[in-house]
Amino acid sequence: MSAQASSSFAPAAAVPSVNETGLGLLRQPRYVLFGPGQRRQAPQVVAALGRRVLVVTDARMATVTEFAELADGLRAAGAAVSVFSETEPDLPRENVVEVVRRFAGQPLDVIVGIGGGSCLDLAKVVSVVLANGGDVRDYYGEFLVPGPGLPVVTIPTTGGTGAEVTCVSVIFDREKGMKVGVASPYLEAAAAIIDPELTLTCPPPLTAATAADALTHLIESFTSRAKNPTPAAIAGKLYVGKNVLADTYARTGLKVAGTSLEAVAAAPADLQARSDTMFAAFCAGMAINTAGTAGAHAIQSPIGNITHTSHGFGVGALLPYVMRYNLPARVSEFAEVGRLLEACDASAPELSQARAGIERVDAILALLGVPGDLKTLGLSAGDFGYVADQSLLATRLTDNNPRPLDRKGIVRILERGYAGDRSWDFA
Repeated sequence: MSAQASSSFAPAAAVPSVNETGLGLLRQPRYVLFGPGQRRQAPQVVAALGRRVLVVTDARMATVTEFAELADGLRAAGAAVSVFSETEPDLPRENVVEVVRRFAGQPLDVIVGIGGGSCLDLAKVVSVVLANGGDVRDYYGEFLVPGPGLPVVTIPTTGGTGAEVTCVSVIFDREKGMKVGVASPYLEAAAAIIDPELTLTCPPPLTAATAADALTHLIESFTSRAKNPTPAAIAGKLYVGKNVLADTYARTGLKVAGTSLEAVAAAPADLQARSDTMFAAFCAGMAINTAGTAGAHAIQSPIGNITHTSHGFGVGALLPYVMRYNLPARVSEFAEVGRLLEACDASAPELSQARAGIERVDAILALLGVPGDLKTLGLSAGDFGYVADQSLLATRLTDNNPRPLDRKGIVRILERGYAGDRSWDFA
């Protein structure tokens, strides 16, 4: 797809980025099971991987009936089950250290992660630390995990993070004052069991935040930079850029999300809406696993550290402004977003379709209750420089942005987001 510029954009803003090689790349679990009630298959899935099981979850999930049924089912299938139920939001490094302290040296065959993104990320990352030794800090970055981990089965209870199918774990390192990623194909789950019934009790604010995260994943993966990577880059980088297989999942997810996110916000008890939202989130996870996320995710991390607001609402609040910043480099892609979301007339000029697509994303975010500006998140104008400097440290994300992101560009996004300025002349 070609990138087109409009005369209203600064001439240098449009940076063509086309998948000239026709690359397609997927990283994914060996086994994915999707559908209402499919969590009941977990004992059979786990039994195929081993008998000594560590289940990783959080304090709330550990008290619900569905968790008890899962643990009882594993034991009935002959498994010896240990539980770590102290996972915290925004997965702190201390959780990783504590799991390793308790279970290093114990005979384990498989790890089951059940819960939100932090629970799944904890299961994935402790699988490789327990198997390979060392401190999780040894693995911060890309492709630094030296070998396979224990097999992991992921069972998500929210519809948004995509962590059940991604090979990244995001950790908050308190001493460093920032979130860092462990990114390696060795973190890929052996199996993912995606049961929309588990999201029916998800509180409305968390439902909305994770839905906004999924929508941001879909937009950022579909509009990410096409990098035309070398064989060495494919072998050593997690995010190889926009590619034809990731695009297939992004298109499917966007089509479903165009109706499901609004439906789940209006009727959280609607299982079909929950199922569709979880399917869109799964598609988003599959897309970002190789195409990656970009500017909104890079900028959100330091904002979240300052404001202590949720990741989903943070990326959702940034997305309208990042989309407008990236539009000059991705007119064709945003026009297709407009068509996938049924927000425009396909015979209209391409730029009009693109703007209609962006405005439809704006409307979905508003229906989810995502803050419309960064001031509402608690960001102050005095934080802009710090946020920009910290964002630029996330090179895995900034390098993926379709329009180059430097300090000046990030500050401009922050200024526009702080003021709630959604005009189109984003020079």
